[in-house]
Order: sequence, then structure tokens, then C-alpha cells
Amino acid sequence: MRLTSPAFADGEPIPDRYGYDFENVNPPLAVEEVPADATSLALVVDDPDARESAGKVWDHWVVWNVDPATGDIEAGETPDGAVVGQNSYGAAAYGGPKPPDREHTYRFRLYALDTELALDRGSTKAELQAAMADHVVAETELTGTFAPR
Repeated sequence: MRLTSPAFADGEPIPDRYGYDFENVNPPLAVEEVPADATSLALVVDDPDARESAGKVWDHWVVWNVDPATGDIEAGETPDGAVVGQNSYGAAAYGGPKPPDREHTYRFRLYALDTELALDRGSTKAELQAAMADHVVAETELTGTFAPR
């Protein structure tokens, strides 16, 4: 399984447009090579570098029950039929990068699951992780960086 973005290469800077203080829309993503036995996909975008400044990993986007046939996720769009969880900004939405101190690395982690999840909109990343335990058939990661502006 592969996750890429036409907006930035793995490990490279995420364009300003996708930052919290700019357009605050999710970057476009391309999903490829999803296993045939996947029933749904889950996507988590977080900032592990926030532990140093915020004391915890900062969650930017938590999405599940994405159709495994989804090939492209357009900028500013949540995949049709997907459910969005609560980010660390307190909203059930995408919340872009906004590092307070220095350049941070952001992880876009995609999971192929053997089931759909019965979680309500606004559930947290921790609740998603608990629900998908023992259901992950494949996973992949794309990273990008963002520095304070």
C-alpha cells in the first residue's frame, strides 16, 4: 500500500496553503496498492514533535471508514462516506500544521482494515486506535515538514 501527495514529496516541506494559519485545507493525497482484503481505510495525520512543546502528540486529522477503492483525496475534501474524528484543535475536521517553536514533522498514516468501524463522528484518535486494533491488514506512512511562518 502506498500514500503519496502531488503537493509534496515524502519528507519534504508541506506547502503553506495546507497550514492552519493559511487556507487550512488538507493536502491532496493519492492512495495506491490497497490490499484486496481491505474493507475500509483509516487515516491519521499527527505531529509527534508536538510532545516537546504541547506535551502530547498533536492530532490534525482523524478519518475512518474510507472506501478502499478511493484513489485520490482532493485538497480540502474528506472522502465520500468517511467519518471524521476530533482533532487536537477540538474540531471534527482537518486542522493544518501550526508548529509553535521550530520545524515539525507531520505523519500521514494510512491503515487498511478488514472491517468498517462503528465509531461516532468526533471520536478521538485513541478511540479509533482501540477500535481498529486487530483489524489492520496493511499500513503506510507519508511524512512532511512545516516550520513556523
